[in-house]
Amino acid sequence: MTLQQFLGIELPIIQAPMAGVQDSALAVAVSNAGGLGSLPCAMLSPDAMRAELAAITAQTNKPFNVNFFCHTPPMPNAEREAIWRAALAPYYSEYGIDADAISSGPGRAPFSAAAADVLAAFQPAVVSFHFGLPTADLLARVRVWGATILASATTVAEALWLEAHGVDAIIAQGLEAGGHRGMFLSDDVTTQVGTFALVPQVVQAVRLPVIAAGGIADAKGVAAALALGAVGVQIGTAYLRCPEATTSVVHRTALKSAAVHHTALTNLFTGRPSRGIVNRLMQELGPISTVPTTFPLATAAIAPLRAKAESQGSGDFSPLWCGQNASGCTELPAAELTRALTIER
Repeated sequence: MTLQQFLGIELPIIQAPMAGVQDSALAVAVSNAGGLGSLPCAMLSPDAMRAELAAITAQTNKPFNVNFFCHTPPMPNAEREAIWRAALAPYYSEYGIDADAISSGPGRAPFSAAAADVLAAFQPAVVSFHFGLPTADLLARVRVWGATILASATTVAEALWLEAHGVDAIIAQGLEAGGHRGMFLSDDVTTQVGTFALVPQVVQAVRLPVIAAGGIADAKGVAAALALGAVGVQIGTAYLRCPEATTSVVHRTALKSAAVHHTALTNLFTGRPSRGIVNRLMQELGPISTVPTTFPLATAAIAPLRAKAESQGSGDFSPLWCGQNASGCTELPAAELTRALTIER
């Protein structure tokens, strides 16, 4: 079965949901072009989610995907937070930021009953999850209207776990992928492998359709993933410079610079490993550190530094999410890019 048959779309392309750099406009453009557009919901309130879903359904009658995180919200830890802010204190001083005035906040929320209430009114064709799956009762609510359920696996073990817990297809996320790692059975980054090593192993291990993600930037990469047994691909980085994306000017500038060739996994910006362009904060604190507080609480202490630096045109404290292969990241309209990803040259 092809991804087109499986999801009722025209092209074997899923636009990766990318919280913080897109809204409904990108999802609409990709779905209308024949791929599967995606709306990231981890940073949206129920009201904002409702507005974005209304915008999508007003502009397309094609299938689209809504994506959620499934982490367990941590209890705030004053000691951990103090250690994290102490590490950032020199930067606060440099930018004249009053550390005592910085509020704490969750940053990103997991799938919830409130989110399920919003979805029920729109009944999206596809719902995808990152960091495992929600509780069985919440998953059952999504199944009521017949949604296809996708979830990310970064290892064979995670793929087998997802299959055992009832997903319809698995997104095999290779180490090359930009943004947050979907890892959920282990926090050991040495378990993470490249896309073209992971995909055939997952295809062999499970009976479900497998979607390749990470490092795929053009039609030849799509063809290679399909040759390894994937039914389709999920692509994110290539869309970051599209006019429909909400990627910041600072982020777009980095994506067009030589810096784009040096990415690393880092937990500094949120508390969980994510791939982004190496910047000052990553260089000076080390990309992976024991200092940040638990995901997603680490975000709050970084936010004022990011805002100050970006106001001066600097990405020194910004999460410049990007995969290892940005060669397909251009300013093409999203529809044109989606179609180009299936035409080998």
